[in-house]
Amino acid sequence: MAKSPAKPVKPALASRAVFYRRLRRNGQVAAGLIALSLAVGVGGYHWLGGLAWIDAFQNAAMILSGMGPVDPLTSSGAKFFAGCYALYSGLALIATATLAMAPILHRLFHSFHLEDSPDAS
Repeated sequence: MAKSPAKPVKPALASRAVFYRRLRRNGQVAAGLIALSLAVGVGGYHWLGGLAWIDAFQNAAMILSGMGPVDPLTSSGAKFFAGCYALYSGLALIATATLAMAPILHRLFHSFHLEDSPDAS
């Protein structure tokens, strides 16, 4: 008697604890990326742009959030930094949104591949 080929075993959906751990880890990485990006922006605006710390923070936060600059910059180095920081900030915004959404989308897509019943074909 020939054995029938075994059906591939589909892994079960991860537990809520695992899902929340993934959310927390990705959220921490995203928050770290934002904090590091903000620190670089504040430093650049302060040292290259000659802005006070609070004004440098405001400009960096506005650029990082996609709103745009607040104070005009006068030196070429500061303008070059601001342009590079703006380009980077656009990518950082996409990266942090991706990090935050990845566990949610992974769980959603994984749930589409679960079988409805153990004997479904």
